Amino acid sequence: VQLQASGGGLVQAGGSLRLSCAASGRTFSNYVMGWFRQAPGKEREFVAVIKWSSGVTYHADSVKGRFTISRDTAKNTVWLQMNSLKPEDAAVYYCAADLTTAVYPAAGSYAYWGQGTLVTVSS
Repeated sequence: VQLQASGGGLVQAGGSLRLSCAASGRTFSNYVMGWFRQAPGKEREFVAVIKWSSGVTYHADSVKGRFTISRDTAKNTVWLQMNSLKPEDAAVYYCAADLTTAVYPAAGSYAYWGQGTLVTVSS
């Protein structure tokens, strides 16, 4: 499994960004695809996850109502639409994948990771 994350950048507080994660290497029908983030000096934090086959999603409370995870099964791509960004959202964002047996908020449950994309939010 290969995951390629992109779309990070510098944005002002209150602005929006859309992150993409292009997945390849196998059929993902039995997978969950997640987004995590890690700020300097902090642990990797769950952001959102989507079940590939059903499209069911879960979002961390800290981003609920502002971020939305979605996927396009034809393009093997997962997105994270981030609106109303806050300075505390600044981090390196990673996409991750694993079988649906993964404990979705736990980073350690995911076997496959993209390289990360940096999101900077200026106040």
